[in-house]
Amino acid sequence: MAHHGDNAMTGYEDVGDRLSEEFAGVHGPETVARCVAAARYGAEEVTGGAAPDLVERIARKHLQVLAIVAAEKRRQGTGASLDNAP
Repeated sequence: MAHHGDNAMTGYEDVGDRLSEEFAGVHGPETVARCVAAARYGAEEVTGGAAPDLVERIARKHLQVLAIVAAEKRRQGTGASLDNAP
């Protein structure tokens, strides 16, 4: 599924690389890339700009929440993975 800004992530590769390393084994690179793109889009819509440090903080929070939800689903025995979540 294409997301707004997927093709315009120049300058945010380092953010994606850092978050991919931080969340390795928790979220796949595609999930990290979608969160970075969504964070950038959201920051631009709300504040009119998207500094990489702001995008990184927003994306990190999204990834943390997704990890919590996935852990809870595993704990409940559903075995669901959020890696393919839109």
